[in-house]
Amino acid sequence: MLRKTLFVLAIASALAACGKESKDPGKDGKNAKEQAGASVNLLVSPEDLLTIQSNALASGPVITGSVQPERNADLRAEVSAVVIQVMKENGEIVKRGDVLVRLDETAIRDSLNSAEEASRASSQVLEQAERMFQRMKTLRASGMTSTQALEDAEIRRNNAQSDLSAAKSRAAQARQQLQRTLVRAPFDGIVSERKVSNGDTAQIGKELIKVIDPTSMRLEGLVSADKIGVVKVGQPVLFRINGYPGQDFAGKVRRVDPAANAVTRQVAVLVDFNDKQQPRVAGLYAEGRIETETISALMIPDSALVKAGDVTYTWKVKDKALHKVNLRIGARDVRTGQWEVQSGLASGDTVLRTPGSTFKDGQKVELTAGKAVPAAAMASSSAVVAGKGN
Repeated sequence: MLRKTLFVLAIASALAACGKESKDPGKDGKNAKEQAGASVNLLVSPEDLLTIQSNALASGPVITGSVQPERNADLRAEVSAVVIQVMKENGEIVKRGDVLVRLDETAIRDSLNSAEEASRASSQVLEQAERMFQRMKTLRASGMTSTQALEDAEIRRNNAQSDLSAAKSRAAQARQQLQRTLVRAPFDGIVSERKVSNGDTAQIGKELIKVIDPTSMRLEGLVSADKIGVVKVGQPVLFRINGYPGQDFAGKVRRVDPAANAVTRQVAVLVDFNDKQQPRVAGLYAEGRIETETISALMIPDSALVKAGDVTYTWKVKDKALHKVNLRIGARDVRTGQWEVQSGLASGDTVLRTPGSTFKDGQKVELTAGKAVPAAAMASSSAVVAGKGN
C-alpha cells in the first residue's frame, strides 16, 4: 500500500514538473521577442536628415489690396442713339479696332447727307461769285465799272467762301458723329463688363462696355501710414492672391502716393509684377509684405514640422536617438516656404526631414554613412527645381 502511494506521488511530481517546463519556454519566448523588438533601431539615411541653420528672413510692412489692370477702358456713348447690336459678350477676346457696340445711325446719316448737299451748293455759289469778282476786276481796270461794284462783288465772293467753309465743317462733324455710332476696342484685351443691351437708348456719356488688358495687371495696395517711412520705390514685394492657393507672386514697388487717406490713415502703393506669371482676373484680393529689411533667423521647412492642435514639434536626432522637441514658430518666408524657429532648436541641430506618425521619444536611431543635408541647401535645391519646372 505504501509503495502504491509513493508511486502515485512520484507520478504527480513528474507531471507537475513537466507542466512547469511547458509554461517556462513560452514565457521565455515572449521576453525574447520583446527584447528583440526593443533592440531594433530606426535606420535613417542621410537624405532623411537636415541640419538647422541660420538663413536670411525678409521682413517689412504688410501690404493689402487688389489686382487691377493698368490698361482699361470704360467705353461710353459719344452720340445719342439707340443701341442696335452688342457685338461682344463678357470674357470674349477682342483686337484693337474690333466693333463692340453698334448704334443707330439713321438720324446722323440724314444730317450728313444734308450737310454734304449744302456743301456742294455753297461750292457752286462760290464759283459763281469768284467769276463775277474776276469780271468786275477786268471791267474796273478798263474803267467800265465803279469801285463800289467791284467791292460788292468781292464781298459776295467772301461770303460764299464763308458759307462753303461752314457747310464743310457741318459735313465733317456729321461724318465724325457717324463714325462714333460704331464703338471700337481701343486695344487688344478682354471684355470685362457689358452694360447695355439691344434696344437701349444711349445718351451721351452712358456706359456701354468695359475692356481690360489682362497682361497689364498690377497690385494696387495699401500700407499703414505708420510703416510708410521705410517703403521706397524699387523694393521687392512678395504676396499671395486669393484664387491662386499655394502660389507666390513677386513684384517691385513702382510708386508711393505722397498723401495718406484722411479716414483710413493708409497710403496707396503701386506694385508691378516681376514676370509674366500674373493673374488673368482683375479685382482679386491680395496680401503680402514689402521687404524693407533682412534679418538672420533659424529656418525649418514645413515638411519637418508636425502639428497636433496648437502644438508644433519636430523630431531631433541626438546621441543616436529621437527626441520630440516642441517649437515656437514665427513668420513664414514666402520665397523658400520655410518657417522661422523662435525657440526649441539651435543652429547645427539635426532633425528628420519628413517625420512619420509612429516615432517614439527616445527611439534609437542607426545612421548610415554620409552627412546630413542642410536646411538652406534643401530649400535652394527645391527652389531650383521649382524654377526649372516653371
